[in-house]
This record gives sequence, C-alpha cells and structure tokens, in this order.
Amino acid sequence: MKPKVFIAKPISRQVENYIAEHCEYKIWREEERIPDDILFREIQDVQGLMTPKAKVTESFIKQAPNLKIISHISVGYDTLDTELMAKHKIIGTHTPYVLDHTVADLIFGLILSSSRRISQLDHYVKDGKWNKLDDPSFLSKDVHHATLGIIGMGRIGEQVAKRAAQGFDMNVLYYNRRPRPEVEEKYGLKRESMEQLLKKSDFVLTMVPLTEETHHLIGARELKQMKEDALLINASRGQVVDEKALIHALKEGIIGGAGLDVFEKEPVDPSNSLLKMDNVVTTPHIGSATAQAREAMALKAAENLVAGVTGGKPKNIVKELKHLG
Repeated sequence: MKPKVFIAKPISRQVENYIAEHCEYKIWREEERIPDDILFREIQDVQGLMTPKAKVTESFIKQAPNLKIISHISVGYDTLDTELMAKHKIIGTHTPYVLDHTVADLIFGLILSSSRRISQLDHYVKDGKWNKLDDPSFLSKDVHHATLGIIGMGRIGEQVAKRAAQGFDMNVLYYNRRPRPEVEEKYGLKRESMEQLLKKSDFVLTMVPLTEETHHLIGARELKQMKEDALLINASRGQVVDEKALIHALKEGIIGGAGLDVFEKEPVDPSNSLLKMDNVVTTPHIGSATAQAREAMALKAAENLVAGVTGGKPKNIVKELKHLG
C-alpha cells in the first residue's frame, strides 16, 4: 500500500502527479489558509505532511501519531519546534537554494526603490502633482559605488553581494558568525564587526534566519550606529528588527529610510506607522513570489515528502534534525 500524506495548500498538476505516483494523498485546494480543526482532522492517519507553514506543538503531534515527516514549502522553518520533533522522531525539511536568485532580485528592487524613491515619486506623478520639469524634491540617493553592509552571508546574501559588487560597483561589507573567504575573494567583500558595518554602510541588509539570538537583532542601539541617510533593508523575518525602534528612528531622522518585505506581524496592521511614511517602501512578504520559484519550491518539497515516507533520505532535512535522516 502507498503511504498516506496530506498536502495543506494547492499545488500544480505536475507536482500533484509526482506525489500521486508514490503516495495516497488528500489535498486542501482552497487559496485561504487551512483552518486548524480541518488540518488536525486530516493528519490523523498520515505519514507525511506538506505545508507552507506548520506550527508544531504537542497538541499538533498528538493528532498525527503516524507522522514521519513535515515537508515545508519554505526556506525558513522558525515555526517548527525541532526539539519536540526530534523527541518524536519526526523529520523536518525545507526548500533551500531554489529561491536564492529570486529573493536577491527583490532585495535589489527594495534597494533601488527606496534609494531612488521610485514608489513615492510614482504616486507623485499619478496624483497629478508633477507640474514642473525639475524640482529639488526629486533628489535621491545613488546606489552605484555606495557601501552595502550585509548582515548574514548565506546563500541569498551571496547572491545580493554578487549583484552589488559586479552590477553596481558597490563596496560590500558583511557580518557573519564565520568568515566566508571564498566569497570575499570572488566578489571583493570585507568582513566587519557588526558595529563597524553599521557605521560604514549606506545600505544595511538583514539576511539572517529568525532564532532566539537574532530576535530584535536590529534595535535602537544598532539604528543609532547607522548613518543619518542610511537605508535599512529587511527581507528575512520581521522579528529580526525591533519595529518600534525602527519607527522611532525613522520619525526622528536617525536613519534615512527603509525597504521592508517583512513585518513583526503579518499581514501588517493597516494602522502601522510604517505604512504612512514616505521614506519607507513596503511589499507584502513576496521574496519568493514568482511563478517559477514557487513551482520549484513545491517540487522540492514534494521530493522531500516522498523520500521521507518511502524509506529514502530527504535531501533537505533542516540542520537540527539531520541526525534523524
């Protein structure tokens, strides 16, 4: 008999057919997030779950006594309680590599839009306010030959560094727990302390996973260390930045602006002060939101799922659970 799995979001016919070859499956086909009561009912007899986000708790695990693997259709997996999953011998996987270029493209979109005020001036034109050919208020900030500081030199950080150094002739600094000499040599990067990176950078990009150590990694102290005209770019997780401190820094002119794809609370509250600031560019957590990237993520998640329930070894087990594979 084929192993039973549940797929907690719509997927393409191609990915569904791949799973069907190996598994007996059921799928949630609605666009809105699956309600917890329905999810709990559907996972009661499955060996595998494929989902964009699973909040793993003891009560969740009690509903799924046969569960062997949770396959995340995501790179981030901060909602997985890996200690709890290890205790119950449940493998967790994610989808690295396939979206590195896609997220790096968005990051540069945020850099360009926030520095050249593209979003703000787009509204200016569309609102019928453009009544003379040139105006000092149009002035903005160069990207080329500026200094970009990247906090977290992982796969996506490396792709951003490549675009910055080779495409825009930027001076690229980075802060990382361990040095990346091969990346330094390849793109001419320089490793700095966090303090020096913040002081020297025209653009500061946070590109770290969300952990206890990185929660509010950027707070009031760090923002005060940045240049007055520096721009903060965050496309990692909203909780990496202390949002209250950021709002204060922007209102008081401590930094020049921000480009944000992520927020502490998502979807973002419409009353959030960040949404009312001309010097803040916002997008709705769309780092991986291209058709090609999402299809590649779903296929990788499906491959991890199938391997996990058919006796194979999934390629993308999260590091905290690799001993289970």
